[in-house]
Amino acid sequence: MRGPERLFLLAFVGHFVLVVALYVLLTYQRMKAVRAGKSVVGDFARSSGDPPSAARVRRNLANQFEAPMFAYFAATVLLWTGAVATFDVAAAWIFLAGRAIHTGVQTMTDNVALRGQVYTISFLATLALMGHVAWLVLQG
Repeated sequence: MRGPERLFLLAFVGHFVLVVALYVLLTYQRMKAVRAGKSVVGDFARSSGDPPSAARVRRNLANQFEAPMFAYFAATVLLWTGAVATFDVAAAWIFLAGRAIHTGVQTMTDNVALRGQVYTISFLATLALMGHVAWLVLQG
């Protein structure tokens, strides 16, 4: 694997690590709520059953599978076509940084305005990746 593709993929491996960490944190928050008597395990069968600390983590975890799917789609196309450029490597790392910052804001605060602002970081990186894919398609 060439250098740019390796660096490009490492950003997406980093996103996977972030998702795994969120699953661990969600499990921890839920177990903590059960031990404190604030929840019972059956509460987690409903989307509204999480205590506030776990609900923020659960919502952020869901966010990791929404708009980021377009970044993953773009990554797949760019790798498949051998078109990964330095620009894409930078966009992939900006995507990861944006997702990490968004996760921190969403799981540790209730500041929705700030969350929306930091979401823009990964959104713009995803737009850049999809823009490159669109350019490839238009070029035929």
